[in-house]
Amino acid sequence: MAAVSGSRSRGHRSVFGWIVLVVVGIYLLLPLLAMLEFSTRGVGGSRSLEAWAGIGADSDLVEGIIASLELAALTVLGMLVLLVPTMVWVQLRVPRMRRAVEFICLLPLTIPAIVLVVGIAPIYAWVTYLLGDSPLTLTFVYLVLVLPFAYRAIDAGLGAIDVVTLSEAARSLGASWAQVLLRVIIPNIRGALLSASVLSVALVLGEFTIASLLNFDTLQVVINLLGKRNAGTAVAASVAALLFGFILLLVLSYVEPRRRTAAAEVELDPLQQPERIDP
Repeated sequence: MAAVSGSRSRGHRSVFGWIVLVVVGIYLLLPLLAMLEFSTRGVGGSRSLEAWAGIGADSDLVEGIIASLELAALTVLGMLVLLVPTMVWVQLRVPRMRRAVEFICLLPLTIPAIVLVVGIAPIYAWVTYLLGDSPLTLTFVYLVLVLPFAYRAIDAGLGAIDVVTLSEAARSLGASWAQVLLRVIIPNIRGALLSASVLSVALVLGEFTIASLLNFDTLQVVINLLGKRNAGTAVAASVAALLFGFILLLVLSYVEPRRRTAAAEVELDPLQQPERIDP
């Protein structure tokens, strides 16, 4: 009886889980389907890809896409260079500072974007004076914005491995600190770095408030302006940006499990195991 009741409860949980998954999927997909339907409307109720073709024909939109992609690349690079060595150094040398570093990295979550803009606007007056008015100068602000999300992803990766033991073993074999970081630590947290990078790219491609208030033409700012004169192309560009982020997540979910499975197969390969000697 206990086994039957246990199987029934598991069955109910499974059905409830599928119901929740379907409801959430519909909730998330319906707006995307509506946007796709709107962007493919033609004359007389027909279907047309004219709005999608207009993405490449609008020079302002193309410049906004290029600027946002460059910003995403620079933000990811700056985030990895800033966070990875710092977090590894904190865990190895000053573990007592871990809470302080975590507090600093999570602080941007508590500051509204409008407040952040008011605070950095005078600073960006000097940044624009020294470096020009290129949208790429937004990299400094976006580095601050992605800190909470990137920190959590990388911290989870570092928490899954024994950083101290790995680094001490590598150092005892004559590796330099740069080799420890590049050849020992980073390969073991590759999944966490990919997650942090995808989150950073998604944030940069979707950010609107700061770029708009600082008068920089990024992808979302141009889409907002384009929507006032060509709503179809603006919606098509928004769907394309969402699909780009979705494809990045798919690539991440496909690459990392394959790498882990391959590593597990190598570890479990019977040809690699020592032969058992019967007494």
